[in-house]
Amino acid sequence: MNTSVALSNRLPLYLRLMRLDKPIGILLLLWPTLWALWLAADGIPPLDVLVIFVLGTVLMRSAGCVINDYADRDFDGHVERTKQRPLVTRAVSVREALMLASGLAAVSFLLILPLDPLVIWLSVPALFLAASYPFMKRFFAIPQAYLGIAFGFGIPMGFAAVQGEVPTAAWLLLLANVFWAIAYDTEYAMVDRPDDLKIGIKTSAITFGRFDVAAVMLCYAATFGLIALVGVESGRGAFFFAGIAVAAGIAVYHYLLIRGRERAPCFKAFLHNNWVGFALFAALVTDYVAFPAA
Repeated sequence: MNTSVALSNRLPLYLRLMRLDKPIGILLLLWPTLWALWLAADGIPPLDVLVIFVLGTVLMRSAGCVINDYADRDFDGHVERTKQRPLVTRAVSVREALMLASGLAAVSFLLILPLDPLVIWLSVPALFLAASYPFMKRFFAIPQAYLGIAFGFGIPMGFAAVQGEVPTAAWLLLLANVFWAIAYDTEYAMVDRPDDLKIGIKTSAITFGRFDVAAVMLCYAATFGLIALVGVESGRGAFFFAGIAVAAGIAVYHYLLIRGRERAPCFKAFLHNNWVGFALFAALVTDYVAFPAA
């Protein structure tokens, strides 16, 4: 009974550590995975594969958040937005955090065991990317590019699960996700830039400097160009390309938000990227309904 009570008291802290109260990260990880599954299956993917990847996305994003807070526990206290995180306030111990991250990763691995062996092999670099990303901001000038690979590794895994291989289209889609991650996470980094400069970590917002807004827009352009190329190679129809146009229109709105470089509008632009991912997914689903694969 005491154990149950203790766990129920700790659970809200663990949920905060996993950032389940802030689902934007799950969505930014999920949309590219869903794009990949639909493209790989030429329409609706097998239900079991879809469920495994949705659950795996939630679990691995949660594990990534725990590792991120573990890596940044000595920095987050100096950043206004993160100074109340559970590891900073010592509400959760380092040991608890590492055990939680390990448990989440283990359950994720168990989920993919019924899938194609290639998926299991790809899970090894996927885990390495998720675990190592939080440390990259100490070394890389644009750690957001590394984030894009980590957040997009569900793309090759999705193709492997459905097709048993990873075609060129999957790598192009992964590259598109890298540019998208640089775009949205630079908007995010623009929020924390004053604090990040003080504590000495590296971000794309700092690296791009006064060209930050231009860099964000160029990354959006590269994202949509690569996704359009994947659409052409996959034989997609008008609805898909109309969806890309809608997503580009959303990116223009983001320009209006971030051009003043103010914290609140930049954070709003970051959160609004959920609609970029949704627009592309909705367009893909609609296109397959209107123009089903032969």
